[in-house]
Amino acid sequence: MQQRVFATLLGAAALTGILLNACTPQHSALEQVLDSGELRVYTRNGPTTYYQGPRGPAGLEYELARSFADHLGVRLKLVVKDNLEEMFIGLRKGRADLAAAGLSVTEQRRHQVRFAPAYQQITPQLVYRQGSLPEPRDFSDVRQGYLEIVANSSHAEQLHQIQQSHPDLQWHENPQAGSTELLSLVAQGLIDYTVADSNEIAINRRYFPELRVAFDLSKPRQLAWALPRSEDTSLYNEVKHFFETQRESGELAHRVKQNYEYVRNYDYAGTPFFMHHMRSRMPNYQALFETAARQNDLDWRLIAAVAYQESHWNPLAVSPTGVRGMMMLTNVTAEQLGIADRTDPAQSIEGGARYIKSLYQRFEDIPEDDRMWFTLAAYNVGLGHVRDVQGITEQLGGDPNKWSDVKTNLPLLTQQKWYQRTRYGYARGHEPVTYVNNIRSYYDILRWHLRTTPAPGQIPSSILAYSSPAL
Repeated sequence: MQQRVFATLLGAAALTGILLNACTPQHSALEQVLDSGELRVYTRNGPTTYYQGPRGPAGLEYELARSFADHLGVRLKLVVKDNLEEMFIGLRKGRADLAAAGLSVTEQRRHQVRFAPAYQQITPQLVYRQGSLPEPRDFSDVRQGYLEIVANSSHAEQLHQIQQSHPDLQWHENPQAGSTELLSLVAQGLIDYTVADSNEIAINRRYFPELRVAFDLSKPRQLAWALPRSEDTSLYNEVKHFFETQRESGELAHRVKQNYEYVRNYDYAGTPFFMHHMRSRMPNYQALFETAARQNDLDWRLIAAVAYQESHWNPLAVSPTGVRGMMMLTNVTAEQLGIADRTDPAQSIEGGARYIKSLYQRFEDIPEDDRMWFTLAAYNVGLGHVRDVQGITEQLGGDPNKWSDVKTNLPLLTQQKWYQRTRYGYARGHEPVTYVNNIRSYYDILRWHLRTTPAPGQIPSSILAYSSPAL
C-alpha cells in the first residue's frame, strides 16, 4: 500500500514538473544571445568578408558583425565556414546565430534562411584570363572552355536558369575552393572561366592583373546577412534595427566606402611591374623590414609597401625636393631620427618605421579602423596638413576622425579659399589620397602573394608562390 502511494506521489510530482516546464516561457533568440554574452557568427575568409589586416582582423563583414556585437553588448565569436552548404546547415541546426558572409539574396535561399535587410549591391560576372582565350561575348562562346564555380553558390542557381536557354552549357562546382582561389586558378590558366561577384573581382584583380570581366550574368543583386528561419523574430528585428541605425547615421555607407573606394583608382597595369620588383628587389631587404617591424610593433609588409610607394625599393632614390633613400626621408626628419646616412637601406628602413610609429601615436584620437590611413597621409603630406584638413572637414559637417571624410577634403588644400584659413597653408592635397590608396593595395598584394610570414632573418625561396584562398 505504501509503495502504491509513493508511486502515485512520484507520478504527481513528475506531472507537476512537466506542467511547470510547459508554463515557463522559453528564452527568445535575442535573449539567448544576451544571456550567453556571445554572438556566434558564420563568415568566410576573403578580402570582402574577413581577413587579418595590418592592425588585426578586417573586412566589411567582420566590421559590421563586430559593430552589431558591440551594439548588443556581447563579445563576437567568428566561425569561419568557407563551405556554403555547411554554413546553411549550421544555421538551420542553431549552431550559429547568423551568417555574415557576403551572401547573395536569392529565392531558393529564402526557403532555407531569413535574410536581413540588404547592405550592398553586387553584380555576378563571368571572368577569364586575358590572352588565353578570345573574349567571350555570351555563354555560346563558353561551351568549349572549362567553367568552374563555388559549390552551392548563388552562381550555381543562376547557371541552372541560364542553362534553359543554353542547354549545352556545362560547369563544375568546387566544394573546397572559394571565389578568390578560383580567380587565382583562372589567372594561372588552370581553368578557363569562373563566375564571381563584382566586388570580389575588383579587389582580386590587384593580385591577378591578367583577369578580365567578359560580361554580367544578371542585373545587380543584393547582399545580406542570413539568420535561421523561425517564428521567433527577436534577433532578426534587432538586426533590422541595427542596419536601419547604421544607414541613417551614414555609418554603413562609410564602411562600404572605406572597404572598396581605395580599389577603384588603383592602376592595375602597374601590378606586373610591382610583382617583378617583389622577385628581384624585395628579397634583398625583407630581413630589414622584418627587424624594423618587430622593433616598432608594425606589420613588416606595411613598411615594405610604404618603401615601395616611396622608392620602388631603391636605396639610392632621390627626389627633386631632396628627400632620398629607401623610405625617402627629408634631411630634417633624418636628423631628428638620428639617421646618419639616408641612402643606407638599414638606417632608412629603421628610421622610416620609427617615424611611422611616432605618427601613429600622434593619432591616438582616431578610431583603430582609420588610424593607420591618417598616419600614412601624414607621412606623405605632413602631420600639420592632415590636422588642418580635419578642421576643414569639421567645418563642412563631416567627421574629422573618419578617413573617408578627411580624404574627400584633402584636395581642398590646393584651393586658396580653403588653405588660406589653415595654419600650414597650401599643399598638393590629391597626393596623400593616392599615396594611401596605393599603399593599401601594395600591402594587400604582399599579404596575398607571400605564402607565410617568415621568421626574422629568413627569406622565402619562392616569393610569388600562391597562398591558400584564405586571406
